[in-house]
Amino acid sequence: MKILVLNCGSSSIKYQLIDMTNEAKVLAKGLLERIGSDMGEFTHRPNGKDKHYEKIQIPSHKDGINLVLKALTDKDMGVISSLKEINACGHRVAHGGEIFKKSVLVNEQVKKDIKSLFALAPLHNPANLEGIEAMESLLPGVPQVAVFDTAFHQTMPKYAYLYAIPYEYYLSDKIRRYGFHGTSHRYVAPKAAEMVGMDINHSKIISCHLGSGASVCAVLNGKSVDTSMGFTPVEGLIMGSRPGDLDLGALLYIGEKEKMDYKQMNTFINKKCGLNGITNGVVDMRDIMAGKREGKERETYAFDMFAYRVKKYIGAYAAAMNGVDIILFTGGIGENAWWQRQEICRGLDFLGAKIDEKENEKMAGQDGVISTKDSKVKILSVTTDEEFVIAQDTYKLVTK
Repeated sequence: MKILVLNCGSSSIKYQLIDMTNEAKVLAKGLLERIGSDMGEFTHRPNGKDKHYEKIQIPSHKDGINLVLKALTDKDMGVISSLKEINACGHRVAHGGEIFKKSVLVNEQVKKDIKSLFALAPLHNPANLEGIEAMESLLPGVPQVAVFDTAFHQTMPKYAYLYAIPYEYYLSDKIRRYGFHGTSHRYVAPKAAEMVGMDINHSKIISCHLGSGASVCAVLNGKSVDTSMGFTPVEGLIMGSRPGDLDLGALLYIGEKEKMDYKQMNTFINKKCGLNGITNGVVDMRDIMAGKREGKERETYAFDMFAYRVKKYIGAYAAAMNGVDIILFTGGIGENAWWQRQEICRGLDFLGAKIDEKENEKMAGQDGVISTKDSKVKILSVTTDEEFVIAQDTYKLVTK
């Protein structure tokens, strides 16, 4: 069975065509950017063939998906002979609210429910639904599955997800912690347990998904019991351009001082803060590390603040679960920035967690144990694969 996986952002589309027969194999993957702008960009990477890149107008998500389908069947850069070979389509959907606790086959009611959650994810859910409707138009009859980034965290207890605001706002508007990166945390936690021969159903795992967006998740016996992102992806860790945990009074003070309206404040917390704000534009952790080594003040602050915030959440979630068996690192920074992992793990001796500096340095973009042999807590580098999770859920629901 060949499954097309789509991740439609507000102005982008990431995609993979995965053959789920026997062992999953990625036949092609790519990215469309600047959808709706004067000129878009299209990168297509067919397995075993040369990469294709072009600048082209992409007026809408439907036009973008049409480009993808044409590329997949193109005589030179294609990987299938006919669109009939695409048996199903899996979509990443950012927000499932309290409605969706697991992945579902798309029908009219599911589309209505996704639309009802637009207010909770105004940049992503409309684009996700547009992708679903585009596929309905371009490949009618092909079954589609929605995989929700928030679903994994629906097992959090109420005391962990409620905010200390008037309870009526939860009842009327569902203002609560939802958490994101759920597809990634759901993939890497059991993978990590398997790597060290541990039963996921009897485990305490702290999953650190670190990238331009970053979150930590407490996974107790295979289920999410707390996570650092909240009602939106702004809360929690310091990120590329988001502040993470921030005193709301400070935000109000800045907003009043700068005479910002709601839209300007929204842009401020999503685009101008985080590593970007601290360093005045440096967001790549490799560049930040280089700046720290050169003695640059702002890069040093950014590096140390990022590590400190992750370390605080590890300590908090160890307390929440009354211990920890595995600390794992995943995502672009988590998998590759061994120097950041090393800094985060420094001073976790009270948990019995000791990092092996030599093994850690070897593990860039690889799966492996990076703790010392006498460490009571296993520390792991674990590569994530959210597209595979989407394909896997799609395969199970369609064949079921």
